[in-house]
Amino acid sequence: MSTALDNRLAAALDAEDALGLLRGAIGHESITGNEAGFAHFLAEEMRRRGLGEVRLDDFVPGRPNVRGERRGAGGGPRLLFIGHTDTVHVEGWRDYWKGTAREDPFAAPVIDGAVWGRGAGDLKAGIAASLAALGVLDRAGVRLAGDLAYAFVGDEESGEPGTGISAGVRAYAGEIAAGAVSRPDFVVYVEPTRLAVYAAQMGFFIAEITVRGRSAYFGVPELGHDALKATHAIISALWAHSEEIGARAEHPLVGRGFLLVTGIEGGGFIAVPERCKLSLIRKLLPGESLDVASAELEAVVRGAIADPEIRVEIAYPAGRDHPLGGTPAETDPTLDPVRQLSAAVSGAMQGRGGIEGAPFWSEVPFFTAIGAPAVYCAPGDIRNCHTFDEHVELDEFHAGVLAFARFIASYCGVVEGS
Repeated sequence: MSTALDNRLAAALDAEDALGLLRGAIGHESITGNEAGFAHFLAEEMRRRGLGEVRLDDFVPGRPNVRGERRGAGGGPRLLFIGHTDTVHVEGWRDYWKGTAREDPFAAPVIDGAVWGRGAGDLKAGIAASLAALGVLDRAGVRLAGDLAYAFVGDEESGEPGTGISAGVRAYAGEIAAGAVSRPDFVVYVEPTRLAVYAAQMGFFIAEITVRGRSAYFGVPELGHDALKATHAIISALWAHSEEIGARAEHPLVGRGFLLVTGIEGGGFIAVPERCKLSLIRKLLPGESLDVASAELEAVVRGAIADPEIRVEIAYPAGRDHPLGGTPAETDPTLDPVRQLSAAVSGAMQGRGGIEGAPFWSEVPFFTAIGAPAVYCAPGDIRNCHTFDEHVELDEFHAGVLAFARFIASYCGVVEGS
């Protein structure tokens, strides 16, 4: 990109317009299952900003995805910005901030150079920055060669009953696979990264293990089969398995795999415990198989049981792009668009734009599975998301708007003379 174009884009940044869009986005409550109001708000904003073919399509009744695009003049690649419309709940927020300017989780106050509210970081700052970047391009008089597409989908967040299974992105990716929507050449998923470029992510599965024995009065424990004792042996074996997993390999962006026991419940009332339940999460590195990892887990669990009367049930309640969980993903960090995005960000904010790995799982694998390279990049800090401290720094947000505008122009190409 020429210095002259770069300067034009910087001069075309309308900070107040971008901030208004972000505050409006936060102001539309969209806790998982209730995304419709926010989706309609986005559809209006997309039309107002000159996007065509804006559509609202229900992925389940009453819960729409929204999409739109700006078709280029031809000769350039197709770029997709995507993010999820839903947020986690706000239980306890009002009590925590009672009597302060932060009390309303949807008021989006600007305090000490940051915008506060549920969804500010995860991930309405990313959505707002990607759409505000379009305004930067228009004010700078830039015409694109390639197509610029946007899709905002529901049902990414876990926590609400009967939801949080990536139903929205599954429907949208299915439309791409079926040819109803054009396949992107590159995807930017706007999860919060503090403007790093995440080119790889962990995979995961959650397992719930129920251990069943037989109860007996405490005075004659020999008549029972102790589920708690068996669970203790299983947990010890799982911790050893986690150490073995961690020693296998270290990914340059994602680190090491592990297994974390996250909960245990059970016991008896003055009796041999008949039932115990434990929960765990397994982190996988790019290249690891969920099927292989789950088979290893089950072998470890069953191998730890000494009492043949103990029965074990293992369930995987968090299927995403795979029935067992979420697959890991990786995009070659040396690809031109990854490098272009990194350069666009570092030019907009010093010290940002590094190529890193995501410390979370999100929905990029739905796109890498259909051959579309994808990364995460957006303003916002995942460390304060899902908490009462969720906020986005304004300087980072505005840098994100400009970075996205620069990247769009660089990647899609600019029509000569514009």
